[in-house]
Amino acid sequence: MQGKLALITGSAGGMGYAVAGRLAAAGCRVVLNGLESAEQVEAQRAALEKEHGVPVAYVQADLADAVQIEAMIEQVRREHGGVEILLNSAVVRHFAPIDQFPPEKWNQAIAVNLTAAFHTIRLCLPDMRKKGWGRIFNMTSVYGQRGTPNRVDYVTTKTALLGITRAVAVEAAADGITCNALCPGAVHTPGIEARLQKMMENGKSREENVREFLTGKNPSGRFIEAAHIAELVLFLCSDAGGDINGAMMPMEGGWLAG
Repeated sequence: MQGKLALITGSAGGMGYAVAGRLAAAGCRVVLNGLESAEQVEAQRAALEKEHGVPVAYVQADLADAVQIEAMIEQVRREHGGVEILLNSAVVRHFAPIDQFPPEKWNQAIAVNLTAAFHTIRLCLPDMRKKGWGRIFNMTSVYGQRGTPNRVDYVTTKTALLGITRAVAVEAAADGITCNALCPGAVHTPGIEARLQKMMENGKSREENVREFLTGKNPSGRFIEAAHIAELVLFLCSDAGGDINGAMMPMEGGWLAG
């Protein structure tokens, strides 16, 4: 892994940032991405670079805009070389019943959660093919396999990412490139923590609210650790991981077994 270049979208925090840290620890050069300004992300970027002693860069780009995606990939190629590990983890979400769902929120979700992955993959594949090696990861969800109310954008885009994953896996398999979908359950991210804090206004304890939040989700009764998702990515980047291609890789405490 030493010196390989990883681009992780939506990585200013949460799961994307956790994966960035694990890849940096393994010796990868890392490019972070998000909507935040470079100044807002500087502390996170510098922390990774200092802790792991590898170059860590940040590129601000709105992945709802194909022009900005192309500019991001070109900047990365120009300044750092071709991407060898790509993780599509940028996501937006909106909660509303279908008949009340704002069309602009639907269009945004299709652009960021789905179309952006198409663009990053098509733009990074040529460099991976030149090197005869590459790892592509699409962050899906349990909701790529299950329906849930009031989340039509999320369920639809996460399901469609499975189709992109399979198509890319078949097309690129002969070139030393794999494409897999990561399928986490409920992960303790900053976004989930904010929802928990809102729930705690009901006066119940944190433990009670966690149990309530996870009801019908992770049967383990525990949140999935973002660090464990990062370890899965690292394994799939190994030689042994090269034999896993086009797969949906669940890490959801048994949620899908029910």
